[in-house]
Amino acid sequence: MATATALASSRLATTSPATTITLKGSTALVTEFFHYAVNSVLFQRGIYPPETFTRVAKYGLTMLVTTEAALTDYLSATLGQVAEWLGRGELQALVLAVASVETGAVVERWVFDVEASDDGEGKEGGATAAAASGGGGGIKAPKEEKAVTAEIQAIIRQITASITFLPLLEDACTFDLIFYVSAAAATPDECEESGGRCVVNAQQVQLRSFDTGVHRVHTLVAYARQEE
Repeated sequence: MATATALASSRLATTSPATTITLKGSTALVTEFFHYAVNSVLFQRGIYPPETFTRVAKYGLTMLVTTEAALTDYLSATLGQVAEWLGRGELQALVLAVASVETGAVVERWVFDVEASDDGEGKEGGATAAAASGGGGGIKAPKEEKAVTAEIQAIIRQITASITFLPLLEDACTFDLIFYVSAAAATPDECEESGGRCVVNAQQVQLRSFDTGVHRVHTLVAYARQEE
């Protein structure tokens, strides 16, 4: 029995680092999700013409991503900054606001709230260090990337299905990305303070969430309530 216990402990010590999502890994997962989520919204809501998107395989799904050079460069630079904020624990939310080109009114608001997971799983030295020190009582099993991918897949499916309940965007629309960061966060010169860009007379639909064990992301969409 003693030998079996020692063997089990040895296996835990050698395999848990491979299955635990670290802060760096979580930051990459969340940033990547934002990339595909934003592209999905822009395609599904017709913000850019469908012919400017290309198909790629991701999360076990066929995803659509922009081929517009200017938009690609903008998203790459913007999400690079997002990754820095995430890594420092400074990002509180990313918002994609869809507005009418003609009136400037915000007609849809896609909100991705970010919070730190409560249990500290996956943080550098977190669950692994506790297990090594013998203080593993009550610590849940490390979150595996496969489980996170399944949760993200469910959100992407919901974004794709959103056309079944969101009002038709009759006017040409544009979009803005808005970031909520902690007061102490450093912001690049090209960023400027902005209002919340809220939807007037909004109706909200809460979508699914995903949890990497380090970051938890909650998703909802708010849209202009149609007149009866």
